[in-house]
Amino acid sequence: MATLYLASASPRRAELLQQIGVPFDIRIYPIDETLLPGEQPAAYVERLARAKAKAVLETLTVPACVLGADTAVVLEGRVLGKPADRDDAIAMLEALSGREHQVFTGVAVLDRTSCRVEVVDTRVRFRRLRRDEIEAYWATGEPCDKAGAYGIQGFGAVFVERIEGSYSGVVGLPLCETAGLLEQFGLYGWRPEA
Repeated sequence: MATLYLASASPRRAELLQQIGVPFDIRIYPIDETLLPGEQPAAYVERLARAKAKAVLETLTVPACVLGADTAVVLEGRVLGKPADRDDAIAMLEALSGREHQVFTGVAVLDRTSCRVEVVDTRVRFRRLRRDEIEAYWATGEPCDKAGAYGIQGFGAVFVERIEGSYSGVVGLPLCETAGLLEQFGLYGWRPEA
């Protein structure tokens, strides 16, 4: 069986893979994550998931599979990346306040002969947020490295009024779809006890 590499520095993605009992090593290789002109959010996360996995695969000299993933928070067609600073984070959270947005997560699993990709679209609705709680949330440090300036698995959970779709996809790795992709490569499956 080939070794699985996770092409991500995200501790959240690593925790999710561990949660379903998949053994893996972490290997990252930086890529350009710039949104292309006119690129749709689903195509964007799919492209980045493939590119991250492919970049790592090209550094390996042993038989392996690589899992790459990317998540984008999207409000009215606009991709909200990681905030540049405090003001950017506050502006993002104010824009999300009292509204529904989408979270797209692309997952790619590949080896030297094939590549399988899934893109999961989840809808998240925030309750109306007060400015003081947005500022207090910024002070926790949590929004700094999160797309859309929030983490649903942390303090940001109190903002979420409703979710339709994959909770783990919003965290950064949709487990149902990821398990299905890994199974196609013989890297996941329920094993009855002997």
